[in-house]
Amino acid sequence: MNRRHWVRPIILALIGLVCLCSHRCEPLITEIITPQITEMTTPTLAPVETTPRPTATVIATLAPPVATPTMQPTPTATTEGETVIITVVYDNNAYDPRLQTAWGFGCVVERDETTVLFDTGRDGAILLSNMDALGIDPAEIDIVVLSHIHGDHIGGLGDLLATGVRPTVYVPASFPASFKRQVRAITTLQEVDEPQELLPGIHTTGQMGTNPVEQALVVETPQGLVVITGCAHPGIAEMVRRAGQIDENGVYLVLGGFHLGGASRSRIAGIITAFREIGVQKVAPCHCTGDLAISMFAAEYGDDFIHNDAGKIVEITP
Repeated sequence: MNRRHWVRPIILALIGLVCLCSHRCEPLITEIITPQITEMTTPTLAPVETTPRPTATVIATLAPPVATPTMQPTPTATTEGETVIITVVYDNNAYDPRLQTAWGFGCVVERDETTVLFDTGRDGAILLSNMDALGIDPAEIDIVVLSHIHGDHIGGLGDLLATGVRPTVYVPASFPASFKRQVRAITTLQEVDEPQELLPGIHTTGQMGTNPVEQALVVETPQGLVVITGCAHPGIAEMVRRAGQIDENGVYLVLGGFHLGGASRSRIAGIITAFREIGVQKVAPCHCTGDLAISMFAAEYGDDFIHNDAGKIVEITP
């Protein structure tokens, strides 16, 4: 056989092999708007809780608390007279039977003229459907704050941005560069490292923990601070302690996922003790908290326990 005849196929085969390896080694990045952001960390999902929740009342208006020796909140000039409304728009259980459920968390915070979406759940279609049922217009959202990189907290962002809204998105600085690049291609993204005030009366704890890194939202209200956690992977008590340093009025309410599914009774009891020592006055656990922990918090806090699932609206008044 002529040498030219057998050399050419070998060269073409080598070129094809190089291209194939390069293709396989190059990370694939899904477009953020079709339909959701690629998960950069594979979440470990616990079983969905199925304990039924009360559905008779959707709105809980929280009146000023009775002062206790551990905390005597006094409204400051910046929060006095301002009503704060927190609406859970995504959770694995429904408080409002009109809403769809799926594993994950998301809530909308309205304070003064500011609207914040904290976490977006996993499924953007469910997020937007629930917001529509609750009368929440995506165009009203000023900022989006993502707690941590797990898909059940960031997955709905792509569908939200696909509606055309362009809120500023705040993420822990440790988020993958590819994720941040995708978001910046569409809207403004701000990286969070240390505790800071994002908007008047709206704060972040800053990055906490290591695997995964997480931030909590802290909201000034007429009755004290509200701490909202996505999953509290760094430890719910630790996150609440840091949040409590933001304002001398103390922690009024802790709401969101406490990450205690599967935790022992003794561990949960220790966290409840820590809450009392910190001065937490009300609790509204949901998502990954776990049925045992929810029942123990309910027993401890009594009338100050708030049943909390998708569709719950908590209104904090002066």
